[in-house]
Amino acid sequence: MTDRRLPAAPATTVAAGSPTLLLIAHGSRDPRHAAAVAALVGQVRALRPGLDVATAYLDHCAPRIPQVLDRLGPAAVAVPLLLNRAFHAKHDIPAALRAAGAGLPVAEVLGPSPLLLSALDRRLTEATPALASPAVRARTGVVLAAAGSSDPAADAATRAVAAEWRRTRGWAAVEVAYASAAGPRVPDAVAALRRLPDTDRIAVSPYLLAPGLLPDRIAAAATEAAADHLATTLAPTPDLARLLLTRYDEARTRTATTPALTA
Repeated sequence: MTDRRLPAAPATTVAAGSPTLLLIAHGSRDPRHAAAVAALVGQVRALRPGLDVATAYLDHCAPRIPQVLDRLGPAAVAVPLLLNRAFHAKHDIPAALRAAGAGLPVAEVLGPSPLLLSALDRRLTEATPALASPAVRARTGVVLAAAGSSDPAADAATRAVAAEWRRTRGWAAVEVAYASAAGPRVPDAVAALRRLPDTDRIAVSPYLLAPGLLPDRIAAAATEAAADHLATTLAPTPDLARLLLTRYDEARTRTATTPALTA
């Protein structure tokens, strides 16, 4: 059996003068959310010992962005803990940084990336090891259950992830469902997959980063729809930790190679 996840990355040393990685998460009233973010940060630090990593939240959790910026040095790269480029990425994070008087470079959001597909695979095979088998995957339909967005481009990006996940990882079919936006909902997607002639079992995979209200809603809907398998949220996974460092490196390189503007 071939493991389709990407190989583990060795820890790398930190170059002198490397900017702080400022991870910006959404935040939640659910304490499991902050715990998952903290565990993910621990994985990032293990992959790059010596890198200064700080965490700030947009809402609900502390510390907030101004509190963290007050104690950071001038060199930092903001990395959004966001899957899609929707409202939080386009408006909330830039506005919060501007309000705090910070002109930091901001990395791209996490998706799309093969590392996200690896994290999705990891969570499903952790829940049901048999799903690592190509023969089992070929007869398994998956519901990619996302939060949903009022931004059509963000929902289109989620559908593109679903299509790529099916194309590259051997699933019989992948349907998108949403937890907070207009349908389809998880039971609708499960029912659609059950109607396919070559689908023997149904798995539900939350396309969400950390535990909270929406993942709980997805889990309840998966149980209601009698799905056969249910994965957990994506953080913390080593794939996600590697992706955060990739986005950090891309933004740092882009900043270093961008010529200064002159009047």
